[in-house]
Amino acid sequence: MGENKNIKMKLARIQKDLSQEQLAEVVGVTRQTIGLIEAGNYNPTLKLCIAICKALDRTLNDIFWEE
Repeated sequence: MGENKNIKMKLARIQKDLSQEQLAEVVGVTRQTIGLIEAGNYNPTLKLCIAICKALDRTLNDIFWEE
């Protein structure tokens, strides 16, 4: 799974001017978890995906749907 970097999540986070640490705080996980998701090395729960999308003002499709 490691080759599936989550560039869309990283770009959305940067557009919202949030650091990994800030996003992690908003959704209730560690900065490392956000880093692992962005690197494609962690498969987040649906609950966490929804929290991330709400924090970034994006839909699940915007962030997590693979083309």
